[in-house]
Amino acid sequence: MQVAVVTFDGFNELDSFIASAVINRARPAGLTAYITTPTSVVTSMNGVEVVGQRPLSFVAEADVVLIGSGIRTRDVVADNALLTALQLDPNRQFIGSQCSGALVLARLGLLGSMPVSTDTTSRPFVEDCGVTVLDEPFHTEGTIATAGGCLASLYLGAWAISRTVGEDIARAAVDYVAPVGEKQATVDRVFAAIQAPVNVVS
Repeated sequence: MQVAVVTFDGFNELDSFIASAVINRARPAGLTAYITTPTSVVTSMNGVEVVGQRPLSFVAEADVVLIGSGIRTRDVVADNALLTALQLDPNRQFIGSQCSGALVLARLGLLGSMPVSTDTTSRPFVEDCGVTVLDEPFHTEGTIATAGGCLASLYLGAWAISRTVGEDIARAAVDYVAPVGEKQATVDRVFAAIQAPVNVVS
């Protein structure tokens, strides 16, 4: 199974790299993540140049698509060519967003009435799209998940692994990357977040 970690110019390194690295701990189980970019090279918000592993067209064949965030997400959602290239299907794919990536899901019409998690900087822009923002690091409904805050990318990675190759493998991946002396606490926290029901007050 394959995961597209969609990474645009101006991306946040923590968002793309943490999710990708955690998911690739599940390679022995048959799950592989690829940094997926609209151009051959993208530059992060801190000037790190990265060569994409897969082109943006790869999202159509991926089993999981995670939309990363960055300082240019509002430019992305204003670019119809980029949005058209994101051929996503929640009926056959697991789809997640990290921080401002929720803007992309909203612009693509994938959220419906679903509330989301996003970062504090992106929150007003997401709310301007008519989307309810939760004060939670992670929220999922059906095949769609959203995460808010850079380090919540660990939650998104764990969710992707759990939904594809199993919770035991996801727990092992989180345990591997967790700080020494905090491994069980980290695993417990991550899985409490990705499994917790959320009551939305209207």
